[in-house]
Amino acid sequence: MQNPLSMFDVKDNVALITGASGAFGMVAARILAGAGAKLVLVAGNQAALDEISEECRGMGADVTAINTRPTDEAICADLVAQAVKAYGQLDILVVASGMNKVALINDMPPEDFNAVMDANVTQTWLLSRAAAGQMKEQGKGGKIVLVSSARGLLGHPAGYTAYCTSKSATDGLTKALGCELGPTGITVNAIAPTVFRSPLTAWMFEDTPEATKVRDGFLSRVPKGRLGEPEDLAGPLLFLASKASDFYTGHILYADGGYTAG
Repeated sequence: MQNPLSMFDVKDNVALITGASGAFGMVAARILAGAGAKLVLVAGNQAALDEISEECRGMGADVTAINTRPTDEAICADLVAQAVKAYGQLDILVVASGMNKVALINDMPPEDFNAVMDANVTQTWLLSRAAAGQMKEQGKGGKIVLVSSARGLLGHPAGYTAYCTSKSATDGLTKALGCELGPTGITVNAIAPTVFRSPLTAWMFEDTPEATKVRDGFLSRVPKGRLGEPEDLAGPLLFLASKASDFYTGHILYADGGYTAG
């Protein structure tokens, strides 16, 4: 306790981040690169993957980039194997890959619902399975960080049946794995953001009549009175990826400015 900041040290830890070209994945890559972790970045968008990889290398991080999506058991197992081949171990898994398809229930084809569930739930399960196997073999514990959403707790009227259901399932997976893996020293937790600044949400931050209307309506429910910024996710991620959270598992950490509190 004489050096409490050391509890947040992830320098030279090996972190596998899927969805590294997406909004949360890019934030996670920058945070862990800045903290000195070795990164295995995974994304299906080659150009965006190259961009974030070079950015992290420019921050001094050792980066291995893999252009794929975690769509099946073999790929997920191979991603873990490639992390171990590159750096000798796997300490942190951040599952930031996923998707959303928005449509009212009677307008949504069943295949779209199944696609969202596969990307957000099944692939998360497969990645967690592969990472947990490696971490158990190493015998030193590990950190699994999943990405949920405030929509895992709260519904939404505008065609979010697939997304809300998938994030509720992510919450259940987090809790079940937290219980199952607790004795191994592997912690499993989820970060659940609400709206934060990203390429997908940039329009909500603009000074236009549409953005102002939507933003004002949303902010009436947010006690902090503002939308989220990428740096708002830095503290929660670093906490969950480091020794500081060794006694925390099965938790959903809402990075939402108090949105789910009221």
